[in-house]
Amino acid sequence: MARAAVAAKPRCLAPRCANPTSETVETFDQLVARVRACTACAAELPLGARPVIQVSPHARLLIASQAPGSKVHASGRPFDDASGDRLRAWMGIDAATFYDARRVATLPMAFCYPGRGAGGDRAPPRGCAARWRESLLAAMPEVRLTLLVGGYAQAHVLGAGALTPRVAAYRAHLPALFPLPHPSWRSQSWMRRNPWFEAEVLPALRAAVAGALG
Repeated sequence: MARAAVAAKPRCLAPRCANPTSETVETFDQLVARVRACTACAAELPLGARPVIQVSPHARLLIASQAPGSKVHASGRPFDDASGDRLRAWMGIDAATFYDARRVATLPMAFCYPGRGAGGDRAPPRGCAARWRESLLAAMPEVRLTLLVGGYAQAHVLGAGALTPRVAAYRAHLPALFPLPHPSWRSQSWMRRNPWFEAEVLPALRAAVAGALG
């Protein structure tokens, strides 16, 4: 991985991911190592801390999603589950392309599995994005397109709003952003209620992805 220098601005207060000084300049690898070592939210996490991200200073496409699921927590590989298979099909790319960090980065709203809640996984802890997101985004200057996958990512970037109208109005966010539903099993019933997604949005998504990666 390249060792480009980046300004370190994380707000982590945990001993294992303490910020050395506000003016310290570190390499990209050092920043990522501190992210992967972070245990700031460990007390809230049923399976403990295991940050799962995929980043590179050369990535052209960024996937901003919710948080890893339990299968991803076990494997340590982003979108290594049925949701990932569905997302890759939507994007029109294969696994080799998806897992090439020099092309595709994944940066969820929280980097660790948050555990189960009523009706699904718990919401991503807000502290994670506040602690690390700014520094990581600043270290990936070549990103051309960001996919906002699910309501949490859209709310973080775009503010409060309903998911379906945002996805329907995807053109308003291009060329930098592309809002999408989360590709969980629930998206199947959502797609049946909104057939325009498959007919209109997915071809546009594939074209945007190809353009960003090309």
